[in-house]
Amino acid sequence: MDRETRVFAESYFRGLRGRPPGGVAPACVDFIAEPASFSYADFFRGYLLPNLPCVFSSAFTAGWGSRRRWVTAGGQPDFDHLLRTYGDVVVPVANCGVREYNSNPKEHMPLRDYISYWKEYIQGGHSSPRGCLYLKDWHLCRDSSAEGVFTLPVYFSSDWLNEYWDALGVDDYRFIYMGPAGTWSPFHADIFRSFSWSVNICGRKKWFFFPPGQEEALRDCYGGLPYDVTSPTLLDSRLYPMREHCSPPLEVTQEAGEMVFVPSGWHHQVHNLEDTISINHNWVNGCNLANMWHFLQQELCAVQQEVIEWRDTMPDWHHHCQVIMRSCSGINFEEFYHFLKVIAERRLHLLVKGTGPGEVEDGKGAELGPQQATFDVGRIAEVLASVVAHPDFQRVDTSMFSPQPEELLKQLEEVVATTASL
Repeated sequence: MDRETRVFAESYFRGLRGRPPGGVAPACVDFIAEPASFSYADFFRGYLLPNLPCVFSSAFTAGWGSRRRWVTAGGQPDFDHLLRTYGDVVVPVANCGVREYNSNPKEHMPLRDYISYWKEYIQGGHSSPRGCLYLKDWHLCRDSSAEGVFTLPVYFSSDWLNEYWDALGVDDYRFIYMGPAGTWSPFHADIFRSFSWSVNICGRKKWFFFPPGQEEALRDCYGGLPYDVTSPTLLDSRLYPMREHCSPPLEVTQEAGEMVFVPSGWHHQVHNLEDTISINHNWVNGCNLANMWHFLQQELCAVQQEVIEWRDTMPDWHHHCQVIMRSCSGINFEEFYHFLKVIAERRLHLLVKGTGPGEVEDGKGAELGPQQATFDVGRIAEVLASVVAHPDFQRVDTSMFSPQPEELLKQLEEVVATTASL
């Protein structure tokens, strides 16, 4: 990040005054054709800050090893290569033909068994008595070597979510999806209201995008969101009384090699039009950190409403709400503070201790400079101030936290004051 972009971003967030980013949805999704003429600053100003989707051409991923080795000359998945390289790896597989709440039930199997199913599915005219199975959320980077598979695009290099989990060494939010034509992902918004990016290694996808807030008009008369936005049941005005107030989705057909940027809080649904393999990352940074914090507050409120009748009789009711929240959402207020702390301390180390930009990495190997670190510190300070003031966070036992939240906030605010002229 250069200084001009940082100053522009800081001014942008001051102008929001705590409101979420995003205005009128575009009429279509922009297509970015040439890597040479599209800079990080272009992406940051045009799409990341205003929280708008875009599609990058296949030229941006032309050098990826997976596009050469995972795909046949005819553009189909190279099953032989995948079997030789990953055949014994156990992968998660969802059944697209079975609804489980607003998702699909999953099982685990060796990749070789899934590819055997996939071949049979194709030979059966894209049909199988076993159903329509979709390999989803395979943590290739965590479970196996992903060297040479892909190169993290610079546009997505400020990736706090994976930086945090890499520092802990226990998890990540980098996934492989693969499945035959007809597999799909139901209507949803990404975890923690993260950004995501998705690259088709081979095959084609159809995306349906709804900007933040539009999903409210898609709720049924019981308050639930739809499972499938292409279902004719949405035309039933008795079941979906607000449907007429929802604008048509933005539709995108993603070709092989192309890269889709999914903004924070945009609900979407995705269908594989052909046999498809994709690489997908979820990520959070200073641009959507406030969205993540807002989402976590909503999640806690939902939990509290579910168990409100036991508030006066259950010992440590507030603590139990945090436990339930973590079980349902994967994170609670305590872990969110630790997430902020890890990223904050890495940025402070760069700015205060004078660490060279090549010695602090964000995500998978992208170097951080002082302008990016300064922007990050400012965003963390603003959100942490809200966290510290939140009544439910004040009920969290922070006695063993080091540093104490108020102390960390003070450090951040001091650095913000001293780096404003950088």
